[in-house]
Amino acid sequence: MVSAVAALTIGLPATSPAQAAPTGITGSYYLLGEDGSVLGTPQPVRVGGIDPPTSGVAAIVGGADTPSRKGFWELGLDHGLSWFGDARYFGSLVGQPINEPLVGMSSSADGAGYWLVASDGGVFNFGDAHFYGSTGGQPLNAPVVGMAATPDGAGYWLVASDGGVFSFGDAHFYGSTGGQPLNAPVVGMAATPDGGGYSLAARDGGFFAFGDQPFSGSAAEYGHAPVVGILAR
Repeated sequence: MVSAVAALTIGLPATSPAQAAPTGITGSYYLLGEDGSVLGTPQPVRVGGIDPPTSGVAAIVGGADTPSRKGFWELGLDHGLSWFGDARYFGSLVGQPINEPLVGMSSSADGAGYWLVASDGGVFNFGDAHFYGSTGGQPLNAPVVGMAATPDGAGYWLVASDGGVFSFGDAHFYGSTGGQPLNAPVVGMAATPDGGGYSLAARDGGFFAFGDQPFSGSAAEYGHAPVVGILAR
């Protein structure tokens, strides 16, 4: 059965007005809601995404923005992809057997490819994205929930639900929340434009900054759809 998420992408041109990327919102990042909504920050007002937001079937589990910041992808629980703005489709794992479910993704440097990551840290590359390693088959303290790529696309980070961070390729480690008490689990991460830092997002909208990522406020105090990821701006 085709999910609600996958059905939205079939037959729609990537430049369709219905798929326009959000614009004109203050704040340094967007939060991605479980219902497919994209929320501006610090106050999480809905500014884009799947319209109308989905509920129940094929909930959104992650997403990634394009290098131009003029588009993004959303990844569904059924491994289907939706794309918006200048984002393009390069393949998916729908219907293919994998060891653990997909939980996140990140774009290659030029937007002509992307990586998908599973909860065991397995990494799958599409388009011009290259493989630099994974935690698949390794024991983890907590499941992987997201990833972010370096600006040149020659490396990436994986993040676990406890905020543990794993670096591959030319990605450098700048800190984590692994071993620290959290009000809600971490659900995703985004890199800074120069790759000198990254941010982690929690399910309640909490925000954690590392390296040269400035703290841009938290959305934890506001009511919104459960957060499943973070998109840089």
